Parts: sequence; structure tokens; C-alpha cells
Amino acid sequence: MNARAAANADPGLSSPALYEQVAERLRNRIYAHELAPGAWIDEQALALAYGISRTPMREALKVLAAEGLVQLKPRRGCYVTELSEQDLDEIFPVMALLEGRAAFEAAGKAGPADLATLSLIHEQLEHYAAAGDTDHFFAANQAFHTAVRQLAGNRWLAQLIDDTRKMLKLTRRDSLRLEGRLKQSLAEHRAILEAIRMHDANDAGRLMQAHLLSGRAALAKLKLGG
Repeated sequence: MNARAAANADPGLSSPALYEQVAERLRNRIYAHELAPGAWIDEQALALAYGISRTPMREALKVLAAEGLVQLKPRRGCYVTELSEQDLDEIFPVMALLEGRAAFEAAGKAGPADLATLSLIHEQLEHYAAAGDTDHFFAANQAFHTAVRQLAGNRWLAQLIDDTRKMLKLTRRDSLRLEGRLKQSLAEHRAILEAIRMHDANDAGRLMQAHLLSGRAALAKLKLGG
């Protein structure tokens, strides 16, 4: 990195593990669609914008490639991953099985404090759904699923869910744009919460699986124009 670049370097990026910080920033930009699916990533321009050399930028992109968020194409450069309809058809059932198992295990372990936490998050879902606020509803939805996963207390299951969810975050928010999906999603969360509250593991698992597959169906309808 030359002197000029060093003088203009972003103060938020510093060693050690510089590439990890860069990877996190790029990851957030991908999830926000600032770097859109299928978009070419201009390594040189980004390195200049962050005031770093291309070495940590390339290392960061390798991290994201390992996560499946970008694709490194020989002699063509790096591109943000764009999931096909077949990809979604294959990923969603896997995610449904994983999260269904998490709900199953959570239902058997939920205590009063756990139920209070889930209920509080669900109240946020109710509020944002009533306001038609899809952005905040999406965030509360993520918090609900995270709370269920933590309640399950299965670190192997949590790791698999985290890895798979990184891919789904590329498109998951879009399903809420389908007319009626926000209300439908709220009802599904309400039923899942009730099953966990009743410690009905089988029902909780079944409802969570159905919830994930319902999200996939919504995306498919959007693809077909509603």
C-alpha cells in the first residue's frame, strides 16, 4: 500500500486479522444487496476505497468463497453468488429439516424464562406485522429463529444452521414482499410458539419445517409474478 493510500486508510480497518474485518464488511454489503447477486466484485476499487492492499482483499474474498457467498472464476474474477431456482429447491428442504429439529429439541427444554424471551420476540413480530414494516419484521424473525436454535442447545445443529442460513440470507427477505406473506408468516410463528409453550416437540418440529417450506413457496410465487 502506498503512502497516499495509507494516509487515507479507513481507521476502522486495522491489523491483526485485517482480512477478517474486510470479509465482514463485504459480507454485510452482500446481505444488504449493496453488492447484488451476480455482480462482479472490483477488487482493486474496493481495496482503494478501504485504503488497503489487494492481499487482504483477496484473502477476504477467499473466506467468502468458502462460505459460498462469492464465486472465484479463473481469468474472470470474483462474483457475488446468485442462487438459482434449483439451488433454492435444494437448500430450503435442508434448512427446514435442520430448523425443524431445533424446534423439536427446544420444545423439550423450554423453561419459563425461555418462553418469556420467545414471547417477547413474538410481540415484536406482531407489532411490525401490524405496521407492515417488513425490514423490522425480518430482523425480529431472525431473532426468533436464533432464540429457538439457542434454546435447543445443540452446537452441531447450530453450526449447520448458521452455515446454511448464510446462503439463504441472499434471498430470504424477498419472500416477505409477496402479498399476504407477512400475515401468513406471523401466523406460522404464533403456532410454533404455542407448540413450544405446550412442550409438544413433534408439533413444534413439524410446524417449523412447514414454515420454512412456506417461505420457499412464497419466493417461487414471486418468481412467477405472484
